[in-house]
Amino acid sequence: MSDKPEKPQSSAEAGQLRRWLERWPVEAEVLLALSATAAGVLAFLLIGGTVINGGLHGLDEALLLALRNPADVSDPVGPVWFEELVRDMTALGSTAVLTLLVIAVSGFLYLTGRTRKAVGVLVWSAAGTALSHLSKLGFARPRPDLVPHAAEVFTPSFPSGHAMLSAVIYLTLGAMIATAQHDRRTKLYVLCFAIMLTLLVGSSRVYLGVHWPSDVLAGWALGAAWACLGWLVFRRLEPRNDSAQ
Repeated sequence: MSDKPEKPQSSAEAGQLRRWLERWPVEAEVLLALSATAAGVLAFLLIGGTVINGGLHGLDEALLLALRNPADVSDPVGPVWFEELVRDMTALGSTAVLTLLVIAVSGFLYLTGRTRKAVGVLVWSAAGTALSHLSKLGFARPRPDLVPHAAEVFTPSFPSGHAMLSAVIYLTLGAMIATAQHDRRTKLYVLCFAIMLTLLVGSSRVYLGVHWPSDVLAGWALGAAWACLGWLVFRRLEPRNDSAQ
């Protein structure tokens, strides 16, 4: 057995190890985003397949009726002011509000020199909207007829466009803002607020009787998947220092 000391690790090997360790967190984030995208798509397909076969109809009916006055299904539970509050919340996922938000954010990004990201937000939001409409046409599920609608509707029911597009817009923009922050508490606050808005909008659609709960779940799943995929695209569009135009 030799008593010679082990040869120290070469500087090249040490540098390679250091670079790998520095890169690992980024690769882990990318892997997590890809996994979340795949999970969202899978959840959407599972819910859609179950809906087509009528597997969730009983649960959908039970949840929808649980939010109505048993003596009068035209009356949502809670005081009148709460119903008006829910209508205000559902407006946060409307096409008009989300379109204005996307235009405002894109304009801000363009004026601050982030041209590629500004165009990316516009294109990605428009693509998400198109995906939502195509999904509705593909499933063509009728709106709930179990209770009167407390809001006007003009499109098929599955998936919920409000739930999906609020996830697409709020989660994508929230992830973009959080990525630009260095403080973990700030990152967490932004992401939690974006998630809260998405949940409030989707839940309001069930309360108002214009969507089955499974419509909303499917919208959240597909919207979150699209947002995660968009986060990966925007990481690719912009350098790490976010300074390129």
